[in-house]
Amino acid sequence: MSKLLLRPDAGSLTHRVTPLSAGWTHIGFEVHKLAAGSRIQAGHQTREACLVLVSGKARIKTGQQDFGVLGARMSPFDGAPDSVYIPAPSEWTVECETDVEIAVCTAPGGPGFSPRVIRAADVAQETRGTGTNTRYVRNILPETAPANALLVVEVITPGGHWSSYPPHKHDTLDLPNESALEETYYHQVKPAQGYAHQRVYTDDGTLDEAMTVRDRDVVLVPRGYHPVAAAHGYDLWYLNVMAGPVRTWKFRDDPAHAWLKAP
Repeated sequence: MSKLLLRPDAGSLTHRVTPLSAGWTHIGFEVHKLAAGSRIQAGHQTREACLVLVSGKARIKTGQQDFGVLGARMSPFDGAPDSVYIPAPSEWTVECETDVEIAVCTAPGGPGFSPRVIRAADVAQETRGTGTNTRYVRNILPETAPANALLVVEVITPGGHWSSYPPHKHDTLDLPNESALEETYYHQVKPAQGYAHQRVYTDDGTLDEAMTVRDRDVVLVPRGYHPVAAAHGYDLWYLNVMAGPVRTWKFRDDPAHAWLKAP
């Protein structure tokens, strides 16, 4: 199996990606599946965090602030999420009102911003692409919102459609043309027995991995192009976390396929 493809673990901590485990510099990513009535607490001295309620309702606290019970959906396919941004040093507590799945996205950060709720009602959804390249993008923490390094977005790709397509990359710091961003994809499939395919490849062919993605898999994108295809009959949701030395998303399409954007 590709080292870029991570299957979920049993237990409440289903994924844990650190810069050390991924072999990169910026992104940390965890997924917790928690039972109603349970509680977790954590913090990061030098890292900012974005907590995304993938599903369920929970009370989230940070420092002396109590944001109350949050949770706008019981499935990631049912509208936008409630999320909480926490600057470094980040301390947070999650108290579950229902069964909860929560993603913890982190990157290097410092003071200068305030903790805040990102409510589902404030998460804009946009449609990208046409035909079988149509997908629906929800910008949770875009570059227009204050943060040190994190960019967080989720995408719904209907069954039989392509996403992150035409293939694009953002692994070279060449602004204003391209930024250098690591990226994680956390996938869920509806119905859960379905699957998708994701390819990660570079121009020189030193990296070329084609992976079958199942429900709740994570794919690491350290560099290269990274298109996704959802199998017919199975809708695909994924949560993207991006971070790098400069907080901007500038990408370059694979020149072999850039013609697909021609008018």
